[in-house]
Amino acid sequence: MQYNPSPERYRTMPYRRCGKSGLKLPLVSFGLWHNFGNTNALEKMQLLCQTAFDGGITYFDLANNYGPPAGAAESNFGIILKTTFAGHRDELIISTKAGYDMWDGPYGNFGSRKYLLASLDQSLMRLGIDYVDIFYHHRPDPDTPLEETMGALAQAVQSGKALYVGLSNYDGDTMRRAATILEKMHCPFIVNQNRYSMLDRTVEQNGILNACENLQKGMVVYSPLEQGMLTDRYLHGIPSDSRIRTDGRFLSEKQLTPQRLSQLEALQVIAEESDRTLAQLALCWVLQKKAVTTVLVGASRPEQLQDTMKIAEQAPLTTDTLEAIEAVLQQQIQN
Repeated sequence: MQYNPSPERYRTMPYRRCGKSGLKLPLVSFGLWHNFGNTNALEKMQLLCQTAFDGGITYFDLANNYGPPAGAAESNFGIILKTTFAGHRDELIISTKAGYDMWDGPYGNFGSRKYLLASLDQSLMRLGIDYVDIFYHHRPDPDTPLEETMGALAQAVQSGKALYVGLSNYDGDTMRRAATILEKMHCPFIVNQNRYSMLDRTVEQNGILNACENLQKGMVVYSPLEQGMLTDRYLHGIPSDSRIRTDGRFLSEKQLTPQRLSQLEALQVIAEESDRTLAQLALCWVLQKKAVTTVLVGASRPEQLQDTMKIAEQAPLTTDTLEAIEAVLQQQIQN
């Protein structure tokens, strides 16, 4: 059965300019880090992508090693591009990344020119497209000269295989040096992707948040819900089908300490007082930051995406609400 996107899809979702570039990204974007490997059914993946696109989500974020196995998310999304999204490529922003382990040997990792350009070619083959909209270096490489890594990103654009480039998991100082190199190469570096949430504020300490604002680069935030911790899912025990039970690599039971649960309960009260779910409160908190362009969310069910996308119609958090959130976070830090 042919998929016909909702004609209302662009009416409620706000789109923010990515730094000072001409590219706009939706307030909420869809990350394919989880749930798009070969352990999931293609029909479920298609339904998730349809739900996202019907709600105005145009940005779909991948990496070479997303799976399992590595590469599976790109291959599965490539099928979706040919079927579900046939005829809609120019309405989509598709990104991929390279930087973590991808294949055996010394050339399948980190930031060499050899690895980045070979990985991009492989990603394009799996996706079945001629170019990605954004190609990221996924993490800094302490051993490869920054000039070499940035030169590879610039070549990706010059060859027509990427429209823009981005950096992921960089700190502020390294990003500033990279930006200077890329500017000299006339390479359209427009965006950084970093982890950020109420419970992980590293970007405030390592300078990347300020650097993005000062240099007018966009910021794409991943894990804004701390792998589901900043939802109501764990407030009343751990469900048997939760990620903690099924995949403890990214969220473990030991992280849900009594102190953490007390913090989450306090944030839940604030969320209810502002007529939001805890997840919506967490996302709106991140989006209040001037440098943040969009939040990346994942989902295993369409209902989760639909609930998330409601933030597009919610008013910004008030000063009183922001102060109440900060009081909870600071109190927990001091304890």
